[in-house]
Amino acid sequence: MMTFGDIALDFLRNLFSFDKAHPLLFTQFYFWAFFAIVFAVFTLVKNKCLLRNTFLFFVSLFFYYKTSGLFVLILVFITLYNYFAGKWLHSRKKDRSRNVVLALSVVVNLSTLFYFKYAYFITDVVNNLTGMEFRVFDVFSWAGNQITGDNRFSVETIFLPVGISFYTFQAISYIMDVYRKRIAPVRNIFDFGFYVSFFPQLVAGPIVRANEFIPQLHKKYFLSRRQFGIAVFWIMNGLVKKIVLSDYIAVNFIDRVFDQPLLYTGFENLMALFGYSLQVYADFSGYTDIAIGVAMLMGFYLPKNFNSPYKAKSPGEFWKRWHISLSRWLQDYLYIPLGGNRNGTIGSFCIIVMIAAIAVFLSGSWWVGLGVGVVTVILVLLAIFKPESRKTITTEINRMDTMLLGGLWHGASWNFMIWGGLNGIGMLFYRFWKDWSVMGRALFLSLVTFGLHLLCVYAPQPVFNVLFVWCAITLIGNLIRLAYNLLGGKKPWQWLQDAWAVFQTFTFITFTRLFFRSGSNLDPAVANETAWNTAKNMVNQMGSHWDLSKVPDIVMHYSNVFILIAIGMVIHWLPENFKRRYRLWFANMPLPLMVLVCVAIVFVIYQFITADLQAFIYFQF
Repeated sequence: MMTFGDIALDFLRNLFSFDKAHPLLFTQFYFWAFFAIVFAVFTLVKNKCLLRNTFLFFVSLFFYYKTSGLFVLILVFITLYNYFAGKWLHSRKKDRSRNVVLALSVVVNLSTLFYFKYAYFITDVVNNLTGMEFRVFDVFSWAGNQITGDNRFSVETIFLPVGISFYTFQAISYIMDVYRKRIAPVRNIFDFGFYVSFFPQLVAGPIVRANEFIPQLHKKYFLSRRQFGIAVFWIMNGLVKKIVLSDYIAVNFIDRVFDQPLLYTGFENLMALFGYSLQVYADFSGYTDIAIGVAMLMGFYLPKNFNSPYKAKSPGEFWKRWHISLSRWLQDYLYIPLGGNRNGTIGSFCIIVMIAAIAVFLSGSWWVGLGVGVVTVILVLLAIFKPESRKTITTEINRMDTMLLGGLWHGASWNFMIWGGLNGIGMLFYRFWKDWSVMGRALFLSLVTFGLHLLCVYAPQPVFNVLFVWCAITLIGNLIRLAYNLLGGKKPWQWLQDAWAVFQTFTFITFTRLFFRSGSNLDPAVANETAWNTAKNMVNQMGSHWDLSKVPDIVMHYSNVFILIAIGMVIHWLPENFKRRYRLWFANMPLPLMVLVCVAIVFVIYQFITADLQAFIYFQF
């Protein structure tokens, strides 16, 4: 029979041990018990800034340990290095010396990120280019084995620390802001450690900019009654998004289809793809909502990371609404340094040429090489014979570089590069498309649709069928607009135009996600091949013959899933003013009523909890 001491010892052992199968998640009861204890202690030190920040720093390290185990040492290294690098950079007075310190700091941060996140990807590329058979080797596991005198750590596999992309990018933003003299270096290591590791947004963002968050470190705690209500609203809203929308439709439909697409009809594959667009939004924005609410309860304010992205009327607008903190980071620390919309740099051309050359070589297809060659010749001829176009060309190259590297940030496999590249192409195409006349658009779409029809007849492939249907639907919409104009229509139906633009953008973004989802949650060693096969199989199913008589039965079988998808999209497309009103209504309701509403929401959430809680999608990034 266990004694009280044995029970207490077992409890402490579980408390301070890391269980890889059960990391500390916002969706677990244990997290909210953890946060209740943290918040109770926080209230005792809330106005003693250094003590408060020190306490939250160590709490955040413990949180990360419970999420990632010994990888907390990587977070400690990033914290220590960048703290001293910031002070070192600030002490340099000459530009050359400052540039050296900045370059070294960026190299150290990116090298750490590249080692853990891109070791498999780089090894795979090198092996394919050289014919060698290099394998990854985990030097940290080897060092651990040497120190302990035991082979407890595997040196043949490199595991990805949760959230390493997020806190590495935050550290780089700090170094860059100190270099640009936007902020002074943080004087205290505990203050800086708190900035890098603040637990609500540590493992999945939003990416917090140094010049926006560091000033909050020294402010006294303040939380109004309305702010408290808003914070609780964001937490409830995030939990509903994650558990009711994201997890339920994923476990009961989307994951099944993506795991075995050939077992499902074309209609089911198409609905799984559209459903995934809702799932990934509900999952990621749900995490952000909870992070914002938890941080707000402690008097800290995180940046808005989503602004109803599926209301976007163009791919460019989508990226101003989706993962805003990453988009801003890439713009300020990659796109603008490459030259932005002013000019091109050596880096601009080196990146695009290197990626294109590797892609052509690895594809083994002369069609890819021919396509790259044709595009290159066209751009060179334009630059020679139309000098006024050079600025536009370099701007678009900088944008494409940014989207390709942004895709690579999301995952270490080519499918993420393809996804980023498709988004870049969509943004590029739209900038030219918007300047065309209705007649010009109709003519272009007619030619493309006719060409795809010929391909479907004489060189049938499922992918041609998919593209033909999409182009045909787009052509019909454009012809209706053309007929309206030719019949003397003067007053444009702006709401209808906007709805059509939103539909087209949403469809385009959804189909690019085919490559995003296919490579997610995979072992990096097999990600490329598995992702490509999944994407190919899904396109084959969607582009093959449909038995429409089965659609009603499929809809009835997955009625709960489809109803949730419909509800989720309707809520997403509600006017922003309406959403703001019900947020304020919730925030201003009497506390007893708020408690009852929260209890009711938690009860509903509990009904949707799956047997095995799903990790947040962006944990892997």
